[in-house]
Amino acid sequence: MRTHGKKFLKAAESRQLESQYQPKTALELVKKAAFAKFDETVDVAIRLGVDPRHADQVVRGTVVLPAGTGKTVRVLVIAVGDKAKEAEAAGADFVGSEYIAKIKEGWLDFDIMIATPDQMGQIGALGRVLGPRGLMPNPKAGTVTFNVGQAVKETKAGKIEFRVDKGGNVHAAIGKVSFELESLESNFQALMDTIIRSKPAAAKGVYVKTVAVSSTMGPGVRVDTTPYR
Repeated sequence: MRTHGKKFLKAAESRQLESQYQPKTALELVKKAAFAKFDETVDVAIRLGVDPRHADQVVRGTVVLPAGTGKTVRVLVIAVGDKAKEAEAAGADFVGSEYIAKIKEGWLDFDIMIATPDQMGQIGALGRVLGPRGLMPNPKAGTVTFNVGQAVKETKAGKIEFRVDKGGNVHAAIGKVSFELESLESNFQALMDTIIRSKPAAAKGVYVKTVAVSSTMGPGVRVDTTPYR
């Protein structure tokens, strides 16, 4: 039987389990309930009325969080020539096609890979290494592009990718509990706006079923979904 610690149970007293709160209030409760000694991440869990088994109901996309993620992202860009120089000027941490060989040897000290389309033929051979780790560049995520400068800047500024899982849920991190409340709220709204715009035409019935926010160690707080219906 699952049990929670004293700190969690104490934190959980700050919210009514069955109540639904406005986003700002819910995020405020999450900040107050955080009890870990480290700067906890604020997560959003959204249950959608879609069936991901059907390709036309897969919800996937990217969003640039206005206040950033609070994390330092190491960006690798696989490009050559002028595009490599563009990536370096934009602030990429690692640039060059020579990193393909390094990855084959086991090097994986990066968080996001961006590549120009002309390099994908070589990168395809890394699928078994990058795929399971979620590091494979993808056009839908904006990580396969000739506009590498913009891609690097957006990633550094707080661009995140989301995708519905097999249970119809989307999970995303929108910042840290140390963020100002207004920053968390703007990130939350940016995510929800993008989720709404990503609604598949084939989705029927209620699209956004439930939304909850929580910190890494803290209890979940339900958000009122009325505005999203």
